[in-house]
Amino acid sequence: MKIDSLRLALSVQRAGGFAAAAREAGIDPSLVSRSIGVLETDLGFRLFTRNTRRFAVTDAGSAFLKRIAPLLDDFDSARAEAASDQQGAPVGRVRLTASVAFGQMWLMPRVPALRQTFPEISLDLVLSDSIVDLVGDTVDIALRLGPLKDSSLVGTTLFAVRHRVVAAPGYLDLHGRPRAPHDLAQHECLLLPMQGYLSLWKFRRTGKTDETQVTVAGKLVVSSPLALHHAALDGLGPALLPDWMIASDLEAGRLLDLFADHDVTATDFDTSATLLYADRSAARPAVRAVADYLTKAARGR
Repeated sequence: MKIDSLRLALSVQRAGGFAAAAREAGIDPSLVSRSIGVLETDLGFRLFTRNTRRFAVTDAGSAFLKRIAPLLDDFDSARAEAASDQQGAPVGRVRLTASVAFGQMWLMPRVPALRQTFPEISLDLVLSDSIVDLVGDTVDIALRLGPLKDSSLVGTTLFAVRHRVVAAPGYLDLHGRPRAPHDLAQHECLLLPMQGYLSLWKFRRTGKTDETQVTVAGKLVVSSPLALHHAALDGLGPALLPDWMIASDLEAGRLLDLFADHDVTATDFDTSATLLYADRSAARPAVRAVADYLTKAARGR
C-alpha cells in the first residue's frame, strides 16, 4: 500500500470526484481510477461508490480517510522537520486557504517574495468563499476576515480592517458628491447580497461612539466583491469596500473616499484579517515559516 495512493484517496474525497482530483493533480483520470482500485483491493473494502451519475464516499471509506488524514500529516511533519534540520531551511508543502478576493488582491502579490524566500516550500493555495475545514480538508493555514469563531484554532491578528464608501471621480462628476451619509439615499449604491451590505450601512464619526444607520438601495447587486470593486471603478455608483482592496485606488485617485471622517461598516466596526492554523500544523517548520512571513508582511504593509 503506497502513501501516494492514500494521499490520492484523500484528494478524491476533498475534490468530490475522480475527475476533479485528476485535474488538481494534473494527471489522467484513468490513473486515479486505477490507483484507487488497487488501494481498495489492498484494503478489502470500497472507499467510494461511483458510476456515471453518482459519486459518494462509503461509510467505511469516510471512517478510514478520517483516521489516516492526521497520520499522513504527522508523517509529512516528521519528514519535513528532518529535511529542514538537514538542509537548514524549511521544506515541505503548505496548504493555505483564503477568500477569492482576499487571496487575489492581498495574498497573491506577496507570493513571489514568499517563494523567493523559501524556495523549498511548496504552496497549495485554496481560494474559496466557502469556509474551509482546516482539519477535515487537511489545510494548514487559513486567512480569514472577521471575528475568530473556532476556538480550536490558533490565531494571530494580521491587521485591522476598515471599510470605506468610495466612488469613481467620473460618477461624482455626473451625479454629485454626497455631503453626509444620509445623502446616499439619493444615489444608486452598488450592493453585495450579504446581510447588511445589501440594505443597511452603519456610520460613526472617527473617534466617536454614536452610530448612524443609513438605508441604501440600488439596481445593481453583485455577488462577487472583486466584481463590485470593478463596478465602482467603472463609475457605476458608490460602494462599500474594505481598505485592503482599495488602498492603491485611493492613492492613485481612481476612487475617492466619500466620508473620510467616518468609520463605516455593514456588520461590525471592529473587524480584522486573521491568520489561523490548527495545532497539528503548528509544529511543522514550513508552516511556521509561511505563517511568520505573512504576519511580518501584513504588519509591515
